[in-house]
Amino acid sequence: MTAVWGSTFAVVKQLGEVLPPAVLIAWRFLIAALALLPAALLLRPARPAVAPASPLWRDGLLLGAWLIAGYGTQTVALQTTGANRAAFFTALSVVLVPLWLVAAQRRRIPAVLWAALPLAVAGLALLSWEGGRLVVGDLWALACAVTYAGFIVTLEKVARNHAPLPFTLAQVLAVAGLALVWAAVAEPGRLLPPPGAWGPLLYLGVVATALTTLLQTVGQRHVSAAEASLVYTLEPVAATAFSFVLIGEQVGVRGLLGGLLVVGATILSTRGDEAPHAELPAPAPER
Repeated sequence: MTAVWGSTFAVVKQLGEVLPPAVLIAWRFLIAALALLPAALLLRPARPAVAPASPLWRDGLLLGAWLIAGYGTQTVALQTTGANRAAFFTALSVVLVPLWLVAAQRRRIPAVLWAALPLAVAGLALLSWEGGRLVVGDLWALACAVTYAGFIVTLEKVARNHAPLPFTLAQVLAVAGLALVWAAVAEPGRLLPPPGAWGPLLYLGVVATALTTLLQTVGQRHVSAAEASLVYTLEPVAATAFSFVLIGEQVGVRGLLGGLLVVGATILSTRGDEAPHAELPAPAPER
């Protein structure tokens, strides 16, 4: 999933030149919903013997609200700060997730994860920190880190309550609906993309949204939120690798060292609890 995310930077940058952010997000998630809908209808699971703790639509809307908040704050951040700095501040969710778990849920975080956190932050700083004075966009990027940390923690809490495919569709539909309202208010006359935007939009919608959201929903049924946040720091590493392979961008010593630190932190995080979800209830049985 993080490898796919890392491949999207050039695509999003290209689309951002012809589409307003609200319209881009709306079409991206609408295409993702249309891609997931046939499979969700054909592979609809049988009714579980035990009703989930909360309705599917409610959990989907809750996570959709976290997602649209993350996309929105990141979009605003990129208007006044550099992409690399925004990536660094946003990736600080890797620190916020375990702090959130400790403060709100009184969860014990394995010591090995605490040891991996400074390695990950140092690696992200080497990969993306540009320095210079703080600007208002940096604060918006920090807000993105907070909202995405909230999404990761909430997803861990509810992911096992529902079958992955319909739950993914519920999340994507919620974001698409909220983004369409945002686009209708912010850009009422620019809702239709130009012809040349459909190819990149299809890639973003089908591969980088429908597929990755499904993988994330499945993955966090088995991986704790703290471990997942560390795995997600591999995104800038993947982006650096794709930039080198696809467009020939050179990776300096600082970037190489930063990537190695992030990879090392991720590997170290896997040495934590053998059963990170031991505290969660078993999923409802399905036929």
